[in-house]
Amino acid sequence: MTITVGVLALQGGVIEHLSLLRRAADYLSTSSSSNDGKELATLPDFDFIQVRTKEQLAQCDALIIPGGESTTMAIVARRLGLFDQLRDFVKVQHKPVWGTCAGLVMLAEEASAVKKGGQELVGGLDVRVVRNRYGTQIQSFVADLKLPFLGEEEAPFRGVFIRAPVVEEIMTTTSGSPAEQEVKEGAASASGGQQSERGAAPGDDIVAVRQRNVFGTSFHPELTQDVRIHVWWLRQVLDAARHGDLVAL
Repeated sequence: MTITVGVLALQGGVIEHLSLLRRAADYLSTSSSSNDGKELATLPDFDFIQVRTKEQLAQCDALIIPGGESTTMAIVARRLGLFDQLRDFVKVQHKPVWGTCAGLVMLAEEASAVKKGGQELVGGLDVRVVRNRYGTQIQSFVADLKLPFLGEEEAPFRGVFIRAPVVEEIMTTTSGSPAEQEVKEGAASASGGQQSERGAAPGDDIVAVRQRNVFGTSFHPELTQDVRIHVWWLRQVLDAARHGDLVAL
């Protein structure tokens, strides 16, 4: 069995995501081999591809929507005839999807601080995000994040925040239950003292969230050499495959 993981290649850190995905797959293969072969027999092959067309998206079992400019990404996806298929991929087929920065905005059901005329969203996460939470490009920063889903004993993750959105509200779903909040972590600067232009304390911000098949991060793991989040996410993709939640096309 081969699992095909795509990275939406309209703009943003596409090559960086693909590089860390390959390293994450190598890590999983090595860790399975060192486990006396107990997991190796069930570990499928991975194929990592760039996605620019409907045909390429149709090959994918899972997808990353990288950072960039979310309004531009939505416009380009619509012009390429990809937008409706992206919605179907996320909300009908329920395939594993991860959005980083602009990708998180795309996957939210609602967004605030959008450009004049609004913004088309793929949806899938029952959250409202606020764009550019910490200001402009020159106010980008790096912060140490303690991410519980990586393990309580793990070292902090160095999150790179570039015009980053954050989750400002976890909404109630149609079933009446809240979106599953995977992590609620401080987004303090590396020096521990940065405040946003809106005056809120970064330590109260939600910078990563997961609901069912959809995962989103405000920051850019692909711009680090730390492979841990990519390893964690590929494990979620593997779990979906083992439980029959991936559809072979």
